[in-house]
Amino acid sequence: MAGRVTAVSSNAAYSFSKPNRAHVTLLAGLGVEGDVHAGETIRHQFRMTYEPDLPNLRQVHLMHEELFDELALKGHAVAAGQLGENITTRGVDLLGLPTGTLLHLGEQAVIEVTGLRNPCAKINDFRPGLLGEVFALDPVSGDFTFKSGIMAVVRRGGRVRPDDTVEAELPPGPHRPLERV
Repeated sequence: MAGRVTAVSSNAAYSFSKPNRAHVTLLAGLGVEGDVHAGETIRHQFRMTYEPDLPNLRQVHLMHEELFDELALKGHAVAAGQLGENITTRGVDLLGLPTGTLLHLGEQAVIEVTGLRNPCAKINDFRPGLLGEVFALDPVSGDFTFKSGIMAVVRRGGRVRPDDTVEAELPPGPHRPLERV
C-alpha cells in the first residue's frame, strides 16, 4: 500500500489548527520537532491533567485527505492542518491499518501507528456539526468508527515534505485493529 504526503503542519502553541509548513522534522521517540505535542510523555492538554507520566502514543497525528473530500460533499470546507494533524496523506487507507504498522515517510522517517485519534468537541467550535461527520456508526455491530485520523510514534527520525512517499509495512499477524489512544 503506497501513497503520498500532501501536507505537513506543526504548531509550537496549543491551538486547534496547525499551519502548513514546507517540511517537518520527526525526532525519534519525541514527535514533530517544535510541535507542542512532541515529547516522551503525554502532551495532550486535557490528558496531561490526569495522566501526565504515561508514554506519549500521540506524537504524530496523521489524517487522510480523502476525508476532506467526503466532508466537502456534506458542506464542510476543511483543509490540511485545520483539524490539528501533522501529516496529511492521500492514497493510504490510514483507518484500515492495524496497530503496529510502520509507515515509511520519504527517505528516512519511520513512524509506528498506535491507534485512532479520539476527536473532541472542539471540532464543532471549528465548524458546527463537524463532530458528527467524523464518526461513523456501524449499523450491524453498533460500534463507532472514528474517522478523524490516526496517531503514531516516531521510530526513526527524518525530514518529511509534501509529495514524499508513504509506504506501509504491516506487522506480523494476527493483526490488531486500531483503537482510540
